[in-house]
Amino acid sequence: MSRALPKYNKRRVAAVGGAAAVVLSGAVIAGSALAGEPGGGTKARPLAAAGAIACPDVRSQLPAVPASARAEVDRNLTLLDTQIREADNRLATSTGQGGPNFVQNAILGPLKDKRASTIDRIVIAIGRTTTKPQGLNTLATCRLVK
Repeated sequence: MSRALPKYNKRRVAAVGGAAAVVLSGAVIAGSALAGEPGGGTKARPLAAAGAIACPDVRSQLPAVPASARAEVDRNLTLLDTQIREADNRLATSTGQGGPNFVQNAILGPLKDKRASTIDRIVIAIGRTTTKPQGLNTLATCRLVK
């Protein structure tokens, strides 16, 4: 008994597969064409209209950073900047979502928690070789500016 498909089954499989590929390609093309149309897809609100996230500058509040902790502190300071950019992006792309406390609950609250953890890592890195800086936790809270 041969494992090969009979000739007519091969043609049927090829025809069905080809038709499926054409349908999926059409769906992708239609979806991308409608993405920029009003009501046809999602469109991000311009950043200026959405506002922006403003956070206190941690870098300027740091004491002298020991050389042994410099790389870790710099990495975490870069992470703080990345967190702000991601929050700004989320703010710009979340037009019309949630209720009156959406920005606080979905963007600013989680950002504060992330920043607090990152600031704690900075404090720990500095504290390994010198006195831990005090009061940096107050720099975790950000606000919305319009």
